[in-house]
Amino acid sequence: MHFNNSKRPPLSPQEGWISDGRHVLHFRPTRWDRWCQQLEVTVGELLPDQPVPLLKKRLELSREQALKLWSEKRKEGWQTTAPQWRPPQARAQE
Repeated sequence: MHFNNSKRPPLSPQEGWISDGRHVLHFRPTRWDRWCQQLEVTVGELLPDQPVPLLKKRLELSREQALKLWSEKRKEGWQTTAPQWRPPQARAQE
């Protein structure tokens, strides 16, 4: 959801990260086709002396809902940020 200073949202799925300095939102496309565009939004809280945020909850939002949430947070002063965590790697078959 990083908009690259463009006024238009991206047409293709993109990951995005925003933070207010205490909380982090990670937007990740989960389903993207002609009829259904869904994003997973993971909410994390930055804690002192911790290398990654504490993951608090996950939401499944439509593209429109995700764009609205992103826009509201940006208006509140949230800034884009670098990725704050990596998804867990798939475990090798034993």
